[in-house]
Amino acid sequence: MSELRVAVDVGGTFTDVCIFDDTEKSMRVTKVPSTPDDPMRAVIAGVERGEIDLSNVELFSHGTTVATNSLITRRFPKAAMVTTKGFRDVLEIRDGTKDELWDAYKDVSGPYLRRRDRFEVTERVDSAGRVVEPLDEDEARDLARLLRKRGVGTVAVCFINSYANGDNEVRMREILEEELPEATVSTSAEILPEIFEHERFNTTVSNAVLGPLVSGYVERLDGKLKDGGYDGDLLLLHSGGGSMTPTMVKRFPVRLAASGIAAGAIAAQHIAEQCGYRNAVGLDMGGTSTDISIVADGELRVTKEWEVEYGHPIVFPSIEVLTIGAGGGSLAHIDIAGSLRNGPQSAGADPGPACYDQGGTEPTNTDANLVLGRLGTQLAGGAMNLNAELAEKAVNETIAGPLDLDTAEAAESILKVANANMADAVRLVSIRRGLDPRDFALIAFGGAGALHGAEVARELGIPTVVVPPNPGVTSAMGCLLVDVQHDLATMYTTSTDNADRDHLEHEFAALEDEATERLRHEGVAEEDRELRRGISMRYAGQWRSLQVPIGSGPDALDSAVARFHEEHERQFSFRNDETPVEIYQLHLKAVGKTPKPAFTPTADAGEKTPEPTGTRQVHFRRDWHDTPVYDRDALGPGMEIAGPAIINQLDSTTVVPPETRAEIDEWLNIRIHLTGDDQ
Repeated sequence: MSELRVAVDVGGTFTDVCIFDDTEKSMRVTKVPSTPDDPMRAVIAGVERGEIDLSNVELFSHGTTVATNSLITRRFPKAAMVTTKGFRDVLEIRDGTKDELWDAYKDVSGPYLRRRDRFEVTERVDSAGRVVEPLDEDEARDLARLLRKRGVGTVAVCFINSYANGDNEVRMREILEEELPEATVSTSAEILPEIFEHERFNTTVSNAVLGPLVSGYVERLDGKLKDGGYDGDLLLLHSGGGSMTPTMVKRFPVRLAASGIAAGAIAAQHIAEQCGYRNAVGLDMGGTSTDISIVADGELRVTKEWEVEYGHPIVFPSIEVLTIGAGGGSLAHIDIAGSLRNGPQSAGADPGPACYDQGGTEPTNTDANLVLGRLGTQLAGGAMNLNAELAEKAVNETIAGPLDLDTAEAAESILKVANANMADAVRLVSIRRGLDPRDFALIAFGGAGALHGAEVARELGIPTVVVPPNPGVTSAMGCLLVDVQHDLATMYTTSTDNADRDHLEHEFAALEDEATERLRHEGVAEEDRELRRGISMRYAGQWRSLQVPIGSGPDALDSAVARFHEEHERQFSFRNDETPVEIYQLHLKAVGKTPKPAFTPTADAGEKTPEPTGTRQVHFRRDWHDTPVYDRDALGPGMEIAGPAIINQLDSTTVVPPETRAEIDEWLNIRIHLTGDDQ
């Protein structure tokens, strides 16, 4: 009986299913339309279309946009926040910053909970953790009864300085659970025991409002899979690049708020490592947006603070991904100054690009690619037919006519703007951090990534583009490559010169005890557990801190300080070994190893030059070229293709422009080498 590992990634337009057969060491993929009203229906439809016998599934991993979409649409259950008297408006005051600094008319969106849903109680803990004023239990119980009358189903308890002592929060939770037994309660001391109250309050509120929505979805999906014969844990990808079981999702649903975009970054890291690249840019271009990630020196960049909407921070470790409005459905338009623009507006799935013949009249990147011959008139193996006449009409009426260009020039200009937007985004996450894109490979995937990858790389001076075997479902594959992972932290503010080594070890041991209990509760065997310590430090007088690894033993802190100086110099080109160093926070990453696919290289095909299935006229650089078209399924390792060329497959189309050379490697990736003079 075969052992299957299944990963499902839910996107805005399609739900992708990746199935790895561990017995035959083979992978197959399938796609079904997403069902935004109930994402679970698409997941189950994908299982059915993939003809998956759930009783043969060893591991089922899932990347979901349920939490992200809930924060965007703000369709929350009845929720409330309880805070210390005088701190009701922390969520409203925020940190005083704006996304558009010079736009006096654009303000940050309001908090997730309106003021009438935020309540105060009498209690106070000082910054050292001393209880200055105990919780007024009569007042707290009256408030709990009021929330019950209001029908509140989830509550965030956010007391000031609870990171130093969470006893009052714990007591408030107990009272709420007595009076509202059906409600879920999130306390900031458990969710995020950190000093800055705005970040802590907002993360806790986000956790609370997502709790019933995410938990309900996960419970229903978990039950459906078990009814079908799956007897393992449903693993859900979280923002930090690990996975969680349904048990932990109930406690920390906010960790799923960036679940969908993390999968692609993980897959890009795997492909880069597989191909021998220590540095790589992940370019995940879908129908609406492009997600850009960075692998530097073999590691994905991780950020501590991020948000779905500006001004509403979520402070959990997350893979750093920059998302821009550039996708196959991004609309080309002319602004009021007469300049050609591309996105961020999108045609979406309904009506979609003009060539879909579903009512769309504005040109998109998909329409421009079709006009230029880079896309054929059929997609997904003939499941979708594209109308080239409608695409030309949209390009002519919206762009070519107003700018006095011919159709091909207008379409090429549309793509140039889109490629420039993506190249600028790559520069934001690379050059501004001291990383040179020319030292990187570009991993191009998503439904449209392989169409644009080579031109984006040329714009940046990147020498090599890697297109994985199934670019349209690469993000789903990323879900197969993650371990169970938890990130724990505790505040610990003192100078390294005055730090008590024994007490420091005691604090780390407490974190390790909690982490071990979480992994044990999730059924992770002892031999599969791995605990990694980290410590955040800063120079005396600094506000922001820098995290470095730390070991155990009497010399661990001294070694960590030395690493801090080195890392500070690497990231900021500055170090001062004479300045005192302060400890800010202790971290622990708890990893539970899960079985992963054992990918095997494919033997050289023996043939160097594949046979095209036909030719068609394709427009590159202001001219039309008689271009061979290849079927990707017929391409084996060792084969080489000189550009220009088009490579078709079920889930994507790869463009090999002039002055480039493509080869198929042993992992069945297409590696496009840019050989033009500008490289």
